[in-house]
Amino acid sequence: MVDALVGPPERPPIGTAPQPLRPEQYAIPNPRLIMDDGFGLASSKGKIPVLIPPFHNHIVTAKLNVPAGAKSLQEAQRHLESVLQRLEQQFPPPPSGLGVVVAWGLPYFEHYIPRLGKSSSYFRAGTSYPAYLPVDLMTSKQRGRTVYALQESRTFPSDEPPPGFGPVRLEQNDVAVLLRSDSLDHIMTATNAIFGTGNNQAGGLFKVTSIRRGFTGGAHTGGQGLASKLALAAGIPGADMIPRKSPIFLGFTTTIRDAESSVPVSNFETLPGWTDQWPNGYFKHGTIMPLSHLFQDLVAWYSKIFPTFDARIHAMFRPGVSFAPGTVTADPPEQNEADVLTGVQKYHAYGHNGSMQPVNRLQEQTTGNYGHVYPVNTAITNRGDFATLDNPFHYTSDPAGDHFSDQKAAGLHFLLFAPTTETFNRVRLAMDGEFPDGRRAPFSSRSSGAGLNSVVHTTHRQNFLIPPRSHRSFPLTEFLD
Repeated sequence: MVDALVGPPERPPIGTAPQPLRPEQYAIPNPRLIMDDGFGLASSKGKIPVLIPPFHNHIVTAKLNVPAGAKSLQEAQRHLESVLQRLEQQFPPPPSGLGVVVAWGLPYFEHYIPRLGKSSSYFRAGTSYPAYLPVDLMTSKQRGRTVYALQESRTFPSDEPPPGFGPVRLEQNDVAVLLRSDSLDHIMTATNAIFGTGNNQAGGLFKVTSIRRGFTGGAHTGGQGLASKLALAAGIPGADMIPRKSPIFLGFTTTIRDAESSVPVSNFETLPGWTDQWPNGYFKHGTIMPLSHLFQDLVAWYSKIFPTFDARIHAMFRPGVSFAPGTVTADPPEQNEADVLTGVQKYHAYGHNGSMQPVNRLQEQTTGNYGHVYPVNTAITNRGDFATLDNPFHYTSDPAGDHFSDQKAAGLHFLLFAPTTETFNRVRLAMDGEFPDGRRAPFSSRSSGAGLNSVVHTTHRQNFLIPPRSHRSFPLTEFLD
């Protein structure tokens, strides 16, 4: 259905030279950019630059099916890398081609890489878990102890699963693979290559724990967006209230260019003093990927709690602003922490986007380690989330524990790319009205005054480390003995 709605994907002309691949796995070398007219359409009169992500997004999580030990892991490393390289030879990068991002969870490092037996230019022989992981220098200094860039996932004040679900599941997967493309056929080819069990496929290395499928966009060239079309087709309550041009269920564009970091800002090594990966870290060109699932209550969003367009604008962005009815893409002025707290005093409310800006933007002009000058308010993180009808996943190896249902539900597979886990934690706490200096909004983080928190229900969380492309396959196993 998605392919039929958006039409055939753009393909490079025959004979076009392959595009060079960046060292960052998560990078899209030539992202689509449109000038949005404010109503979700590309226009010569548009004034808001908007990034258009790949239409299809799938995530597969897994445990390893490989014995612990140097020989087995090094053979697995070679096998997986050969499969990934064949996919890169077969497809150009996304959005029209295929993007594959391999990310690793703390259980992988703890259980499979307990100690590095070989010395290298990166590590001394005998380095044990977790001392080989990137160090979060700023947080370590603040807390007076070593804090690593990859941390266990945690819950946040506004996290509240649906009734009867139980507590948020803090997952313990070894690996997650993110697949992105305009073509579902490309994604299925990659899924079979990595997780299939035939000849020259890598599925024997993994025990799949979940498959998470979703979509975004589809309306920037005209017609009906995927969020509206697919929610209506699935009979989701509240689907008839989703704006036809919206790229997501909640009615607004989330990929405004200036609100997204550009590669390599989200890398471990780019911003001076953030981690220890500059100038020669093993994980240089890598990043952190927090991953979560949440349900979205469309009836509450569009009618019960925020029944007017202005109310939704204020909840999504900030109280006191106004836009023309039907606006899908809004770009209100930047806010600092003082602005947010002043708005809290005046309106007893804050907006979702506005609350996070003070901790998700550089507060001063910064010269990166590569020499580029980033102005004040440059975004630090890069979003990769996508809408889903999974409930909560397309497939799970634990249907009872994950409360799986084949009845479709409006939701979001949320992920972003950040230099450290604590970067994400600070942004997520700000979404709940709690700021790094200790100040906080004087009301419940799930009240109607706390942005859109009252209409979302988080069910799962886990943090992953995305290595650079050169170390994406079973990182660090080359140093085992």
